[in-house]
Amino acid sequence: MSEKSQWGSKLGFILASAGSAIGLGAVWKFPYMTAANGGGGFLLVFLISTLLIGFPLLLAEFALGRSAGVSAIKTFGKLGDNKNYNFIGWIGAFALFILLSFYSVIGGWVLVYLGIAIAKAFQIWGISSDYAQLFIDIISNPWIALGSQALFIFLNIFIVSKGVQKGIERASKVMMPLLFIIFVIIIGRSLSLPNAMEGVVYFLKPDFSKLTSAGLLYALGQSFFALSLGVTAMLTYASYLDKKTNLVQSGMSIVAMNISVSIMAGLAIFPAMSAFNIQSEGGPSLLFIVLPQLFDKMPFGSIFYILFLLLFLFATVTSSVVMLEINVGNITNQDNRKRAKWSMILGVLTFVFGIPSALSYGVMADVQIFGKTFFDAMDFLVSNLLMPFGALCLSLFTGYVFKKALAMEELQLDETPWKQGLFQVWLFLLRFIIPIIIVVVFIAQFM
Repeated sequence: MSEKSQWGSKLGFILASAGSAIGLGAVWKFPYMTAANGGGGFLLVFLISTLLIGFPLLLAEFALGRSAGVSAIKTFGKLGDNKNYNFIGWIGAFALFILLSFYSVIGGWVLVYLGIAIAKAFQIWGISSDYAQLFIDIISNPWIALGSQALFIFLNIFIVSKGVQKGIERASKVMMPLLFIIFVIIIGRSLSLPNAMEGVVYFLKPDFSKLTSAGLLYALGQSFFALSLGVTAMLTYASYLDKKTNLVQSGMSIVAMNISVSIMAGLAIFPAMSAFNIQSEGGPSLLFIVLPQLFDKMPFGSIFYILFLLLFLFATVTSSVVMLEINVGNITNQDNRKRAKWSMILGVLTFVFGIPSALSYGVMADVQIFGKTFFDAMDFLVSNLLMPFGALCLSLFTGYVFKKALAMEELQLDETPWKQGLFQVWLFLLRFIIPIIIVVVFIAQFM
């Protein structure tokens, strides 16, 4: 008899789900994009679209996952009474396998820099202050790139192999509170610097003249990307839930935590940048080139940089474990007895597939796929093609195929008129508004 995976507590589910959503994009991309696209104006559009797009899709994944109670690749066939619908689950499985293969490369970089920051803080060895060249040297070195990627994947294998309660839930209960604590410490230090409020204004004050059509579309797209939607991540986590947990309340908690972390990242970064007159950037260069310069100028900066890297590591790991977990659950059919073996097998396969991504900035830099490095090509495939298509299929399936009675049961909505009204609004968004927005955002990226 199989031993089915399940959460030990509602808090564990919420923290793990929020951790899945709070990844590197929320911490290093969202603050920069907000500041570059109208500040508070962009933030306002993101908040509205998260409530109208992200939250309904999140509830859809929750309702589907808990109702079916099986692995993601079997969920749609079971609920739609037709195995052909299972292709939606396979989209998510494929997307997450590729996503972890290159996401683990960045996770490896974070581990390397954490080691460097600790060595520098305790003066174990001298580190070059030319951070741009240091970053190039690290990512172009095949041994460092592959070794750090392997270490990061092994960390994920270890957590996932321990199971939902003893692995993912326990890790999330430690890492997520620490993530918020570290953020509060860094924000406090950042806001205490001279001219810090200029950075706060730059980040949050609405400037609608900077909110271009491209920025508007990014805010719309970010509303479902920011919650790990469209790849069955939340669906899988919900499949481990008991029937007592209120999905609507849990979803609201997760959305609130995700938005809070995105805003906290900006409040941690931009006041300090303003204080030391450092130009803002997004992506890896922010973490590995800009922030080391910033913390070098700050009293006890080396300690705060270590804290920041720990924060990034927690955000990265809480996101990456779900990428491995979903496919482990798909293959084992959520049987814990097979978990350790398949965590190792899939982890090794992910590492092997990710080797070209790890070497994309070194020995394989000249290998191009449609004008992109292997790393960038895989990123484009997942972020720009598979995730939007998965979200579109998820929205249409829930709106048109998923039985209304089951959906209402999972969302704990009865025949009360106002609850019926909310349910109809939810269905309308899933059937019409969200698919149109996804298609518009998808087309716009190619124009």
